[in-house]
Amino acid sequence: MDSLTLNILLGPHVQIFLVGATLFILIGIIFARTFPRTKQVEEDHNTFTSFLRFFYASFLKPHTGDETGNGQQDALESFYQAQAGVYDATRKRLLRGREDMLELVAAQLVNKASNERTHDSKRIWVDIGGGTGWNIEAMSAFVSVPDFFSSVYLVDFSPSLCEVARKRFARLGWSNVKVICQDARTFRLEDHEHGSESYEAAIPSPTSNYFGTQRDEGSVGGAELLTLSYSLSMIPDFYSVIDSLSSLLAPAGVIGVVDFYVQSIVDLSCRNYTGGAINRHVNWFARHFWRAWFDIDRVGLEAGRRDYLEYRFGSVLSADSRNYLLGSIPYYVWIGCSKRPSSFLATPSYPHEIVERLDAAVTESPYLSPINHTKAISTYVERSTPPELRSKAFDAAVVNLSANLPLPSFFYQNHHWRIYYDDTLKKHAQFKHEYIYAFTWEDSRVDHRLLKLDSHDVVLAITSAGDNILSYALSSPARIHAVDLNPNQNHLLELKVASYTALSYVDFWKLFGEGKHANFRSLLHSRLSPHLSSRAFQYWVNNAHIFESKQGRGLYDTGGSRHAIRVVRLLAVALGFRSQIKKLLQAKTLNEQREIWHSKIRPLLMSRLLSYFIVSSEKFLWAALGVPHNQLAMLEADYLTSESITNTSSSSLPLGHSEKELNSSRGQAVWEYMVQTLDPVIETSLIGDDNPYYLVCLQGSYSQRCHPDYLKPKSHQKLSRGSAFDGLRVHTDEINEVVNRLAPGTLTVAVIMDSMDWFDPGAEAANVQISKLNRALKLGGRVLLRSAALKPWYIAHFESLGFVAKRVGARIGNTCIDRVNMYASCYLLTKVENITPLTPKLPTRENSVDLDQLEI
Repeated sequence: MDSLTLNILLGPHVQIFLVGATLFILIGIIFARTFPRTKQVEEDHNTFTSFLRFFYASFLKPHTGDETGNGQQDALESFYQAQAGVYDATRKRLLRGREDMLELVAAQLVNKASNERTHDSKRIWVDIGGGTGWNIEAMSAFVSVPDFFSSVYLVDFSPSLCEVARKRFARLGWSNVKVICQDARTFRLEDHEHGSESYEAAIPSPTSNYFGTQRDEGSVGGAELLTLSYSLSMIPDFYSVIDSLSSLLAPAGVIGVVDFYVQSIVDLSCRNYTGGAINRHVNWFARHFWRAWFDIDRVGLEAGRRDYLEYRFGSVLSADSRNYLLGSIPYYVWIGCSKRPSSFLATPSYPHEIVERLDAAVTESPYLSPINHTKAISTYVERSTPPELRSKAFDAAVVNLSANLPLPSFFYQNHHWRIYYDDTLKKHAQFKHEYIYAFTWEDSRVDHRLLKLDSHDVVLAITSAGDNILSYALSSPARIHAVDLNPNQNHLLELKVASYTALSYVDFWKLFGEGKHANFRSLLHSRLSPHLSSRAFQYWVNNAHIFESKQGRGLYDTGGSRHAIRVVRLLAVALGFRSQIKKLLQAKTLNEQREIWHSKIRPLLMSRLLSYFIVSSEKFLWAALGVPHNQLAMLEADYLTSESITNTSSSSLPLGHSEKELNSSRGQAVWEYMVQTLDPVIETSLIGDDNPYYLVCLQGSYSQRCHPDYLKPKSHQKLSRGSAFDGLRVHTDEINEVVNRLAPGTLTVAVIMDSMDWFDPGAEAANVQISKLNRALKLGGRVLLRSAALKPWYIAHFESLGFVAKRVGARIGNTCIDRVNMYASCYLLTKVENITPLTPKLPTRENSVDLDQLEI
């Protein structure tokens, strides 16, 4: 090949041609593979013709419209006119998330309608940038558009797309849908709702707008639903459009948006009102590439569009995803509401009363109506020393209100179960979007026997997987404070509570009895979403595969504890006792179960070799079983004491031994602990009939005859009532932080599981927590705990700080403390003395924040 030919081939024109041809072929292949062979479109085009028109209009045809008096409309026509007839055929797979957004807003409206005492027949929907009307027709999969909405307005600035929409609705015969070819900034409902009711709407006044105009009593109250589907990114003057939408939306209305975006997580570091940031970050290369790519078609991906939307409205739900059809194109689905929560509407004299009421419930403080005064917030901070008890949610609300920002998304939920927390803090981010426990390891039957909860109790308990929280709820206590530092454990509890509220027992059983549900994503969008916080919703959108994956084993093979379960499963296969486990679970009598265990399974599963090389590994104990270093030291110290019969000076406390002494016995200590755990369980409880804790480990699911009490049909019937969880508050924080913000003397029960085992032996931190528990509990209040030690070192600290201790369970003489038997002892500690004064400073005119003066 001579140099002239080489130069021609390497020339820029040839390179551009080759790149264009490659792109053409690539997109063509994708379209051919993803679009159905037969597609009904508004005009009779086959797939290949549709693709050609799309490719020409998007990548080859020059854009015009900048030199006319109506540049934006002409620019839109320049882009859409050549492809209006094939728009829907070519966008089905490119514009992902549209159905999700419609399903979410429909779920919000249906939930709202179900809670209304009187059903308002005048329900209005405005679809901004609705184009061909695809969204409106697609909505019929979720609600009946002609029956559910009194009026539907499709507002779009492209005459070509509007003409396609008119043909669509004429074909459907939906007379309540009106197509308005108009600039969204000038659209107002008054021009149409009080005008002609014909299909062709009256021409609006050229001066119509929402800026600076207050609605009078006879004006239209606003739209119950606003939607923008991939239209916000195509509006140059998006600030004014978003401003007009805030006036167009009814006070209790819903707005739904789906669109492309690019954003860095750094941009969100100072914002607590966005509804969460799971999967929101787009890396540097992708941000610049997608901005440049979409700029060719005048689609703006600057972060300010989404930022301003979130600033002007309250975030109800938010989720970020990627469209992998033509690369990893970022898009988001966002559901919002008025900046002032609808909860405020019921109390117009005190629009911020809901903040005070929630704060009182979270802190167990008496509710005091906000007092009107003119003191500035700075004066409040200076004069309220010491300050009255306030939750972190209240503190965040004050900051946002004073800065004219939307409240954190938790305030815009339909339920106020979940309490505000900052998900960007390292203490929450350390768990990396994973829970440790998919099911709870505490025996609820024993808890009920020991605690005997009633309607007067105020309970604080560690969330874990939420099973015990739900079990306590069956006793209908006045309040349950569920506490967990791991946000994902609380996401799991939220999912269970939402499922009680929205799902039938059949679906509830599939999710949490079997751990799998083929239609989980659909249930999440259509049924569960109105009952979840934004962060929990994002989490389960991101992890829907847990329930839906055909290859996966379901919910109970997830979380950090799955590692231990998988080790047992692997050993069962490798050592050949898998069939024996099935026989164990099918055993009809204890004698039959004991025979299978001792002759077939125990010699292999309980081998010292396994204990020394796998189970006794500190990394394995932490990752698989959640056993921290300090807890491991406690069981090692107990073992050294039990082995030193002749040495009376041997201590059962970790502080009585050096680190070397403890480590030297680890393998034997862990093996002995396993023996004392499992052998008594086999001897005393029939796994397949009455021990759901080990059944779910060995089988991966519960059975209809053996499951926790919260999964019983009667439990579902009770907890699915509308008021069943009114007293639930879910805190994402440390126990100390939550207890410190509770009014003194208000708790009656604190269930702290084995959390005290995590403290350094003899550390002052333990005394601090015990003192805080003493302060929060009323006289006669009780603390229930379990420990890996027979006599934990911190029991003496409880006794010196106002408690009387009683050991109500101990693994002595091959006995069980409960059906789990995972711990060596169980203690009930009763408060008999106040060690701190119970006189908190209550709000007064001088030291109370006047939220009524802080307008959103």
